[in-house]
Amino acid sequence: MLPFSDPQAVARYAERPPRIVPGFADLHRMSALLLAERTPAAGRILVVGAGGGLEVKAFAEFAPGWHFTGVDPSAEMLRLAQATLGSLANRVHLHEGYIDTAPEGPFDAATCLLTFHFLPLEERRRTLQQILRRLQPGAPFVVAHHSFPQHEPEQAQWLARYAAYTVAQGADPAQAAAGSAIMATRLSVLSPAQDEELLREAGFVDVSLFYAGFTFRGWVAYKPHLAVQ
Repeated sequence: MLPFSDPQAVARYAERPPRIVPGFADLHRMSALLLAERTPAAGRILVVGAGGGLEVKAFAEFAPGWHFTGVDPSAEMLRLAQATLGSLANRVHLHEGYIDTAPEGPFDAATCLLTFHFLPLEERRRTLQQILRRLQPGAPFVVAHHSFPQHEPEQAQWLARYAAYTVAQGADPAQAAAGSAIMATRLSVLSPAQDEELLREAGFVDVSLFYAGFTFRGWVAYKPHLAVQ
């Protein structure tokens, strides 16, 4: 998380995701469409990892009646989110911290985009459980992050493909190679099968893949409806 506390890195943040995340704008649009399937017109949405404000802005522009609660551990990134949102900020409440900082809800939907690969396994599991607890029965949860095979030779192959993608987007080849090494050794990345199983273990149901872009994957899942007594 240290880069997100560096003011210079934060200032350049908005330029980076569109260059390194395949289909970045489309990921936001697809996520909004999946949320809209079950989120009411005046729905309340929990956004975990809201720093920067890019996805909140996209969602707020997509649905003028939605209101958002965002949580992020970086004060610098939250200040950037406030600036990014501009006039949309009156529909957003931002909280500095992790999932425990978020209000209890219940929320009509939740998202966590491009964040979970920074969380160790047990923290990721706990975060999923806490998100689920804050949702209305039947509410959707959209999540996307790095997720690729964790055994060789598939891991090296997908890392090389992603490095080639970033080079094609203008990255320096040496920096792209260094980035792949960091992904392999310092990020908390699971395989797609492990990610799906973790969602189910946390209590989510109807887990479905909706997005795949080289080393990134995205799923939509739901909080179960209350059992009929």
